[in-house]
Amino acid sequence: MTDIRRTVLWVVFTMSLVLLWDGWQKHNGHPSMFSPSAPKAVATVPTGAASGGVPAATAGAPGTAAVAATPTTAAPSEKITVRTDVLTVTVDTLGGDIVRAELPKYLTAPDPTVTDQLLQMVGLKKPAPFTPEPVVLFNAGQQYRAQTGLVGAQGPLPTHNTPMTAVEGPRELAAGQDEVKLRLESPEVGGVKLVKTFTFKRGAYTVGVTHEIVNAGSAPVTPQVYLQLVRDGSTVTGGAAFTPSFTGPAVYNSNTKFKTLKFEDIDKNKVDIEKQANDGWVSMVQHYFASAWLVNEPGNREFFVRKLPGQAGVRGDTYATGMVFTLPTLAPGASTTQNATLFAGPQEENNLSKLAPGLERVKDYGVLTILAEPLFWLLDKLHGFIGNWGWTIVALVLLLKIALYGLNASAYKSMARMKAVAPRINEMKERLKDKPQEMQQEMMKIYREEKINPIGGCLPIFLQMPIFMALYWVLLSTVEMRQAPWILWITDLSVRDPYFILPLLMMASSLFQVWLNPPAADPVQQKMMWIMPIAFGVMFFVFPAGLVLYWLTNNILSIAQQWMINRQLGVN
Repeated sequence: MTDIRRTVLWVVFTMSLVLLWDGWQKHNGHPSMFSPSAPKAVATVPTGAASGGVPAATAGAPGTAAVAATPTTAAPSEKITVRTDVLTVTVDTLGGDIVRAELPKYLTAPDPTVTDQLLQMVGLKKPAPFTPEPVVLFNAGQQYRAQTGLVGAQGPLPTHNTPMTAVEGPRELAAGQDEVKLRLESPEVGGVKLVKTFTFKRGAYTVGVTHEIVNAGSAPVTPQVYLQLVRDGSTVTGGAAFTPSFTGPAVYNSNTKFKTLKFEDIDKNKVDIEKQANDGWVSMVQHYFASAWLVNEPGNREFFVRKLPGQAGVRGDTYATGMVFTLPTLAPGASTTQNATLFAGPQEENNLSKLAPGLERVKDYGVLTILAEPLFWLLDKLHGFIGNWGWTIVALVLLLKIALYGLNASAYKSMARMKAVAPRINEMKERLKDKPQEMQQEMMKIYREEKINPIGGCLPIFLQMPIFMALYWVLLSTVEMRQAPWILWITDLSVRDPYFILPLLMMASSLFQVWLNPPAADPVQQKMMWIMPIAFGVMFFVFPAGLVLYWLTNNILSIAQQWMINRQLGVN
């Protein structure tokens, strides 16, 4: 019975690691073991082209407006770059699109394959030259843009396809300044002039966008402001189970709550969101980073998520998510303003929650959100005292060991007693090998006499596995741990150990634990007990260093506790 339970436990543990390993492979761009990866297409953008369609004016009734593609390849365009201490943003005067956003405090990092790393270690391959560059969100290669404009039932109004003129002014945040502004003015379209003012603030990953609408015509007009995020979905691998991180549109409001939409579901018109609400925001989510249009002031808005019509010269499908706001009717000569905030930055959970209700939900914890969120909260509190994420993980394991000390001690005592009575049980099995029913009864009698719980040794692993898997998602999703160093050669806890030292130490500690534990009665199972740590150790070669550090620390503390209990009970 004990051997069967132990086998079941190892099977559960093995499958958990296989699923984690498969997710990590997909996270690093490798195909899934369970389904083929989607083909990748390269999107090309003609110079001066605006991506995305213009939403048609709404009548205020529920329902998403149709999309009209507006080719503008002949329109003039000027790229204006604005720099702050944390953002370098490029704005296109064609419609006032934000077409590029660099994050200089977040750099790309090389991610060579395991094979390349092994060849480099033995001197058979020289490392490829690599210069880290800032992470880029909005960019032309992915048709990724933030767009705004006007629509109206009365006729054409200034849109993101309308050429605008930039007003002279500073383009860089100077020392001692807290903000810098960029002002763009459109010509009159349909008797309406649109002025966009972008406000960039020191230390902020948000851009304030003020729309000033002036009715310069002779008839009343009821303008509608649309805010939308556009990007192509052809570079995203989808369709596989256990996806490590989500890429695509997300919508939040008091009716829908939080809803992510896969690109393939949009293709099939499976967009299940409440289109009318009095609050909420839209976002484009990717690993570690996100963009979002935020309007926190209450006011009716219509949400949309849709696939845009194909454009000449552009490969790949483009998708848009956004909101439409209906403004008060403007008499001739009247004007009004509408304010919005564009977020483009890292998914720092504590900062996201301050920007808008529910915005922290863009951080993807996968299927274990219910465990990962409190686990990150605890890690964040510990990091506030310790200041190093590696030692924070060590402290987390120590706290868990202290919290579960009594339960673990009971389990280890049971395992130690099983090791002590192993010779007696082996003798009994040999004596009663032809009488299986009597042998089982005798074994249960020995367990009762020695106060041994046959499944007691399984409890520590069962209790650790949910935390282990939740920590995996936290490491994958937490941008604060991205490129976070620990000590010496561990310069990034979110990627694998470059020299595989931690996995080898973890493998050695696991083998030592097998030696400490009672042997399995079946010789085949006993061999498997020695093979499993080696197989798992190899699998851990591709896991994040922070995850391996967690398991290694857990092994070391478990060995210390088991060793003390064995000595107390006189078990060698």
